[in-house]
Amino acid sequence: MANTKNAKKAARQAAKRRLHNRYYAKTTRNAVRGLVGTESVEEQKTKLADVIGMIDKLAKRNIIHKNKASNMKSKLMKKVLAA
Repeated sequence: MANTKNAKKAARQAAKRRLHNRYYAKTTRNAVRGLVGTESVEEQKTKLADVIGMIDKLAKRNIIHKNKASNMKSKLMKKVLAA
């Protein structure tokens, strides 16, 4: 448990950031599922740009690693272009 005033504040900030980061990561995962679950090829291509933007933002904000973002984008591109 945090003993100093500074440590208590840091714990509060970390909890707030964790919730914020989890929200954006979960939203992006749901968008990826929505993209993969879409039947129409045209609809997939339009959603792909939005999902890639979301993934790039997560990597820019250090919520996910940049290599993980790159791998996710690569896999999504392969699925959409193969369809």
